[in-house]
Amino acid sequence: MRVAVYYNNNDIKLEEMGKPQPGPGELLIRIMASGICGSDVMEWYRTRKAPLVLGHEISGEIAESGTDGFSEGQRVVATHHVPCDECRYCLSGNETCCDLLHNTNYHPGGFSEYVRIPRINVEKGVLPLPDGVSHDEGTFVEPLGCVVRGQRKAGIGKGQTVLVIGSGLSGLLHVQLAKSKGCRVMATDVNPFRLAMAKRLGVDRAIDGTGDVQEKVREFNDGRLADRVVLCTAALPAVRQALQAVDKGGTVLFFAMFDPKSEVSLPLFGTLSKGATLTTSYAAVKKDLIEALDMIKNRKINVKDMITHRLPLAETGRGFRLAAGAGDSMKVIIEPWR
Repeated sequence: MRVAVYYNNNDIKLEEMGKPQPGPGELLIRIMASGICGSDVMEWYRTRKAPLVLGHEISGEIAESGTDGFSEGQRVVATHHVPCDECRYCLSGNETCCDLLHNTNYHPGGFSEYVRIPRINVEKGVLPLPDGVSHDEGTFVEPLGCVVRGQRKAGIGKGQTVLVIGSGLSGLLHVQLAKSKGCRVMATDVNPFRLAMAKRLGVDRAIDGTGDVQEKVREFNDGRLADRVVLCTAALPAVRQALQAVDKGGTVLFFAMFDPKSEVSLPLFGTLSKGATLTTSYAAVKKDLIEALDMIKNRKINVKDMITHRLPLAETGRGFRLAAGAGDSMKVIIEPWR
């Protein structure tokens, strides 16, 4: 079968690999769509493991089934990381801290014609794709699931004022989810295309991130700062913006993934005197994915209009350049059988 092998963001080769063979309890999925995630283009994270086949936001059809739970031809989405649901982290609601979660994956990766889904992933991370939800839309289940989990941890709910810093894919999913909960939502970015996309998707106020964000928040919110701030960019100046823009008693959710070498000095006195909460979120588990899929199915979240590029497998390299460049692109989807 054909696969797109990653060496670095500017070196992705179309190569041949043996078609995986599913065992008992496993599935072989014919990949119909695979989204390029922001984490896929983080070279500091990916090149040390290269060469490899990336792609974890997948949707497809079951080509072979080794379990009675799923049948050939069935449309599904699948997640690459799953928890054990038995350890102390899982039992305390911190499933994404589970050791198993960091040691599960499917083979080889979504930028290929076929993927083998191990038994544990089949049991804990495969969902039928409902009629009316396209394969392209199905690639949003995993990233939206991560957003669902993050907002649950941050306690985002009706009547709050929410500031989303960074209007990339995750940021705009946060915007839409918060809006669906009855929040007043602001979003920042330094990219005019992304700010325009935020407006298109219903944000109440789009803010140029190069300006005085704190003052713009006060102008919008009758002199108050934001109840919740969601940090969706790893740009270090944005960390200070987030801490400055959160109101007394509010919460800052660190959602973006930072380079391990990143360090930032925090204005501790101001943060402590506000009584602000700083929290983090990582990944998603099946309950989050189920909620995300339900929202996509019921059109509570508009993912279709976030897709800017659909490319064949042979153009995966171009897709990575588009995603890494963060210009006039939002969601880039690879369709291996296009």
